[in-house]
Amino acid sequence: MKNIRAGIVGCGGIANNKHLRSIQELGGIDVIAFCDKVLEKAEISKEKFGIEDAKVFTDYRDLLKMELDVVYVCTPNRSHAEISIAAMRSGKHVLCEKPMAMNYNEAKQMIAAQQETGMILSIAYQNRFRADSQYLKKECEEGVLGDIYYAKAKALRRRAVPTWGVFLNEFEQGGGPLIDIGTHALDLTLWMMNNYEPHYVVGTKYHKLNDQTAPGNVFGPWDPQEFTVEDSAFGFIVMKNGATISLEASWALNMIDANEARTVLCGTKAGADMDDSLRINGVKHDRMYITKPLLEAGDVPFFEGDAIPERVLEQKVFRDAVLGRGELTVLPEQAAVVTRILEAIYESAATGKPVYFD
Repeated sequence: MKNIRAGIVGCGGIANNKHLRSIQELGGIDVIAFCDKVLEKAEISKEKFGIEDAKVFTDYRDLLKMELDVVYVCTPNRSHAEISIAAMRSGKHVLCEKPMAMNYNEAKQMIAAQQETGMILSIAYQNRFRADSQYLKKECEEGVLGDIYYAKAKALRRRAVPTWGVFLNEFEQGGGPLIDIGTHALDLTLWMMNNYEPHYVVGTKYHKLNDQTAPGNVFGPWDPQEFTVEDSAFGFIVMKNGATISLEASWALNMIDANEARTVLCGTKAGADMDDSLRINGVKHDRMYITKPLLEAGDVPFFEGDAIPERVLEQKVFRDAVLGRGELTVLPEQAAVVTRILEAIYESAATGKPVYFD
């Protein structure tokens, strides 16, 4: 069977350090087209990850004229919907970086294009593919936790504001940590609960630390004039079945207990958290218990077994779906609800009022 022919739009850090690296490790996919507004970036990615006669472009429309099977969309959030829709309408399957879109309306347009064209569309929520996430999802599906009625979606950094690219640019990204890393935590939580019907949302956001000039940031100091997005945001989400989710997202917050892309679940039979690896808690024989599953591949020295990093497993699932050998793990309809809730949190933070859903 011939390798899948792929093109990638956006040759920045997420493309090179995650997608292209994982494609190379997985195999079965030839990246034959690279596109970036900065030609040099596309050329560098081509030299490292492309086949010998791969093409480079500065306009994604030129890339879409090629005979490709799939397109990876790794651009700033503002162009996710535009490029993904164009790619599907030109006959390409799409794996788009998170978040799905800037807003719910764009996300619905992406789904409409997918349904119209019959192409595959998935969103890169790679945290679903972690070993702890996969294990916990099976526990939830088997009813071990019972009815999950309260959850926390945690995406908290103490001082890790990304100072490169357009992360601090609200026009290009649509927001700060909420839309950047909060999206991962919320996706993980909704997926575990298998609950995609929000009733209403209350949100707050803060821009409190952006003017600090010696912030102790792990990525180096930021320019206060460029830091136009929030540094923290919080959401209170009530689902139609009465379940409650607390969403916490921050790039910079004065707290020690920082945890990113984690969920806490509270059910009628048991609970779970990812604060210290994966822990399941409950009551048995009139005694409280905590169990920690062993998630490593094996216990033989110098042998890692068959463990596949989540970023590579993400590529494998997408590749197999394109080849008709498996189902997607991340459905666009699920990712659209994540975007809808994030948009509502921003709206609530701006107006000071709850946002109700239909």
